Amino acid sequence: MSVQSGAAAETIELLRAMIREACVNEGEPGSGQEIRNVRVLQRFFADAPIEMQVLESAPGRASLIARVRGTDPEAPVLGLLGHLDVVPVDPDGWTRNPFGGELIYGEVWGRGAVDMLYLTASFATVLREVALAPEKPRGDLVLLAVADEEAGGDYGLRWLLNHHPETVAVSEVLSESGGMRMGAHVAIGTAEKGSAGRLLVVQGTPGHASIPYGARSAAYRVGDVLQQLGAVVPAVELGELWDAFVSARISDADLAERLRDPVRLDAALPHLGGIAGYAYAVSRVTISPTVLRAGSTHNVIPGSGSIELDIRTLPGTSDDDVDDLLRAVLGPLSDEVEIQHLRGWKATASGTDTPLFAAIERAVEAVAGSSVVPIMAAGGSDARLFRELGVPAYGYGLLGPSWSYERYREGVHGHDERIDIESVELSLEALRLIVADRIS
Repeated sequence: MSVQSGAAAETIELLRAMIREACVNEGEPGSGQEIRNVRVLQRFFADAPIEMQVLESAPGRASLIARVRGTDPEAPVLGLLGHLDVVPVDPDGWTRNPFGGELIYGEVWGRGAVDMLYLTASFATVLREVALAPEKPRGDLVLLAVADEEAGGDYGLRWLLNHHPETVAVSEVLSESGGMRMGAHVAIGTAEKGSAGRLLVVQGTPGHASIPYGARSAAYRVGDVLQQLGAVVPAVELGELWDAFVSARISDADLAERLRDPVRLDAALPHLGGIAGYAYAVSRVTISPTVLRAGSTHNVIPGSGSIELDIRTLPGTSDDDVDDLLRAVLGPLSDEVEIQHLRGWKATASGTDTPLFAAIERAVEAVAGSSVVPIMAAGGSDARLFRELGVPAYGYGLLGPSWSYERYREGVHGHDERIDIESVELSLEALRLIVADRIS
């Protein structure tokens, strides 16, 4: 492997240091405290001529913008978008210290190792290499090491775009949600589903629980709505990325044919094993009840109740489309349910006809001998905020050959999260080629 062992070793040590800072984001304004990982990166960059700005949206909620300026103001400005926060852990589910950053048998253990501190560390390594190179690049290279990605970005990239747009202005972006293996291909994220949360409110007739006659508990109405939601599944909608996914991952010709048929697709899902959940998610709008409320006192029959829905949408799905779908799913109950909108965002996608995507294809082929397959992420990331601005953004990575999509999903937010050194080395080597391609 052509990547220098010194660079890989430095990246691994940086990753371990970032894990140990335990920048756990619980969704509260004071959590995260990403300033700790900002300080780690500042120390890593101390010997390099890099312009650094630390921007805090709230005390401790810091992001680092690190830039190497190029010689040509007309050249592309490549953004390397990495986040500094991690999700909480259940320590009882771990066999090692989730914030120990231990290196065990060629793997770095710890929360955030996969999501996405290994990439943030790799981005930092390549930025530092470019800064220390004898020749300046033609275009700017910018590390956007941001806070609060795990809770939606209000204290991170969203805040930066609203308050410091000139500081984070880039023309193209690499970020997370790529690199896993789809058969013989390497998956690169080009799209993400949207979020269109809804609150369903139902009414009943309150009363004293000791005399239920004449009352109508809203808890029963909540149950009726849940039963209806579980009985009706949104229709299959196969987008332009579906065929590429099936071609890359499914080798059985008969199964592939069934998956390409919207009528037969759901019956074929049980034959997909661990990737069935992903296939289900990206082939339709999904509706998941998550939070139920009815009543607050033991002896009072509740007069109202509510259901929070996590709804994930496909590209092109509007808010009106979501409301129409809900009314269709609820059927005869729709007149009894008030639909309120919760916070959300549109699905986003970047085309595969851009110079950056072509650079990714060339780099992956050169390093891994594999072609890439564009995929849609079922969840969301900060990359969507750039896509919303018309900036092409891709989920990058180059994980080792054993990293199927299923293994990747198990690592993201799961117990015993860890990344192997080989995957860090591969990602570094391909990233170096991509950066040279775009800014040299």
